[in-house]
Amino acid sequence: MPEDYSLTAESRKLQRWTLEEARSLYERPFNDHLFHAHTLHRANFDPNRVQLSKLLNIKTGGCPEDCGYCSQSIHHLSGVKASKLMTPEQAVEEARNAKESGATRYCMGAAWRSPKPRDEATIVAMVKGVKALGLETCMTLGMLSPEQAQTFADAGLDYYNHNIDTSERFYPEVATTRTFKERLETLAYVREAGMKVCSGGILGLGESEDDRIDMLVTLANLPTPPESVPINMLIPMKGSKLADAAPIDPIAFVRIVALARVLMPRSHVRLTAGRSSMSDEMQALCFYAGANSIFIGDTLLTAANPGDDRDSSLLHRLGLTAETA
Repeated sequence: MPEDYSLTAESRKLQRWTLEEARSLYERPFNDHLFHAHTLHRANFDPNRVQLSKLLNIKTGGCPEDCGYCSQSIHHLSGVKASKLMTPEQAVEEARNAKESGATRYCMGAAWRSPKPRDEATIVAMVKGVKALGLETCMTLGMLSPEQAQTFADAGLDYYNHNIDTSERFYPEVATTRTFKERLETLAYVREAGMKVCSGGILGLGESEDDRIDMLVTLANLPTPPESVPINMLIPMKGSKLADAAPIDPIAFVRIVALARVLMPRSHVRLTAGRSSMSDEMQALCFYAGANSIFIGDTLLTAANPGDDRDSSLLHRLGLTAETA
């Protein structure tokens, strides 16, 4: 008798996953793994709808962190110059354009270790201005204090993005200027303030398969799993520590997308950085495996993105349509 995949995650929702359990799911035959993931995806979402988000860099470069993948770090000779924080009017105008392109969520990112008190009023004004357009709002600004998290929540911020990047074991190989524990603390402050959490990781940093799996186990075992889980494929950035990193195997990437869907069946799983290097066929497998969110536009912060024409063509060929607000 075939296994009833649709009940697996629901029956486990009050239990914690172990690395061994998650690895056993990940290592199943590819067809079985994808079928399980797609069954759960179909049980929780319309499988032919994809959420469209837009990401705006509201403050570029000059970041004091040493994250090995990032072109905006002052520790890397990437050529990215530091800019001043955008005005609220600039951010809202960009958000208006994003809405006209079909985006329902608008994400704003600043290259900071954490927001400075002098910038909080500007961030609040951006959140309020974008929400007034009818868009969901998301910010990624680095680490937050409990007070900052509450300030942004009170302004109406819907989501806060703070990726854990990789496993706790491998994290010191990626960044040394902050700890894995500090990443989790920010996520806890965001949740306590009443905002939704957006948190995922990056594949291709030199991590092992167990590191990738353990990253997802960490997220799935949070008191409440993130509502949004970005899965990034490293784009090696010139001048960064990982500029010469070897590419990840596409099948391994799809397996992780499927595992994210199995461990967190009710979360949006987003294909994030790296889509410009993915074939249409690889993206199609990811959508089948449970990915149901992408960033539109031709850039992601300082990295390339496929652009609206290629995305529109691919979604049309696959019979996928945009998720409505």
